[in-house]
Amino acid sequence: MGTDRQRTALLLVDDHAIVRQGLAALLSGEADFEVCGEAGTYEEGLAAAERLRPDCVILDLSLRDRSGLEWIREARDNGFRGRILVLSMHDEGLYAEKALRAGAQGYVMKDQAEETLVAALRQVRDGGIYLSPAAEALLAGHPPPADETAPDGFEGLTARESEILHAIGGGMTTREIAERFGLSGRTVDVHRASIKRKLGCASLAEVLVRAADYKRRRDAAPLPPAL
Repeated sequence: MGTDRQRTALLLVDDHAIVRQGLAALLSGEADFEVCGEAGTYEEGLAAAERLRPDCVILDLSLRDRSGLEWIREARDNGFRGRILVLSMHDEGLYAEKALRAGAQGYVMKDQAEETLVAALRQVRDGGIYLSPAAEALLAGHPPPADETAPDGFEGLTARESEILHAIGGGMTTREIAERFGLSGRTVDVHRASIKRKLGCASLAEVLVRAADYKRRRDAAPLPPAL
């Protein structure tokens, strides 16, 4: 990535220059962050991500020319492996889950940025997932009881759990998964809890991110040769 060991390189993608300036000013006092580039359009943002290879991108969800959700998907399809933190004015209850499914690692509301952005960036940079407590509660619903952690990695999943994880990565709801595989909703929840434990995820938000990653990997894998 484009930074030294002490400083995290950040790319700001927002179609309002005043917002980018405000973010740069907010982050200027943090010794562990460095703004390495800015972009005001969808295409400029993709080009900058490829050219600068930042450690993290702070991304507006509503770019003037196209959706930030599309930007995340295209950046991932293009091979961008940096962390992505969405900064948006749109209700996290409606869009946080969509952003995580697309391939982001965090979601911050713009009206909360001054209080939470730096902490959210550090959490995302260090490999975590950031959502506000309210958004986390919406996703978590009723989290399953804690259990001892099995080996990390997708290889520890059963065939059925792999199918369900792939379906979760495709945006399917519990009801849709149950109908596809002929299961009860309760059985799907049990599988989801097992997946969460086996992958070592601390929250259901992390399950969504891992599911999206799993689906991208599986869909990109070459098909076996025809016999």
